[in-house]
Amino acid sequence: PGSRQDVAETDRGLVELVREHLPLPAGAGVTVHGTDARGWLEEAAEGSADLLIADVFGGARVPAHLTSVEYARAAARVLRADGIYAANLADSAPFAFLRSQLANLAEVFDELALIAEPAVLRGRRFGNAVLLASRAPLDITPLTRLCAADAFPARVEHGASLARLIGGAKPVRDNEAVASPEPPDGAFGIG
Repeated sequence: PGSRQDVAETDRGLVELVREHLPLPAGAGVTVHGTDARGWLEEAAEGSADLLIADVFGGARVPAHLTSVEYARAAARVLRADGIYAANLADSAPFAFLRSQLANLAEVFDELALIAEPAVLRGRRFGNAVLLASRAPLDITPLTRLCAADAFPARVEHGASLARLIGGAKPVRDNEAVASPEPPDGAFGIG
């Protein structure tokens, strides 16, 4: 409440549908931009955000241009020194995509954490993972407690366990970036 929020949504038809059927109340402090997320980040003022949330999917996949270290740098540029970047991604074992995204963030940010359901982390199923990144320390202890006590418990990986997950993954540059993996049939109740 009381925060200023900017939303970048490339699907202008969706933007118009929401404006028509689910209009925001006057003074909500939310501005919706009919534009691509990366383009918006590249034009945004340096150090202008406390929190960036990337929950961007083209269909069921994160578009390739949002999966590179250059994209991670654009996000970091817009964040204040203690700002937090959060990205919702999906993958499954052996986590090639997720590991590359962690490697991207590790090249740009000092602190990383990963939140996911235990079954996803154990490689038992395809599912979502939330990546957190910051140049400032992340307060992991309360986050871990909250995630473990949730109605849908999740684990928080940080430090050495996260470094093991990243393993030898290398950052992905724009010229080699690919979209996130296609979910298997039925992964999210679809198919």
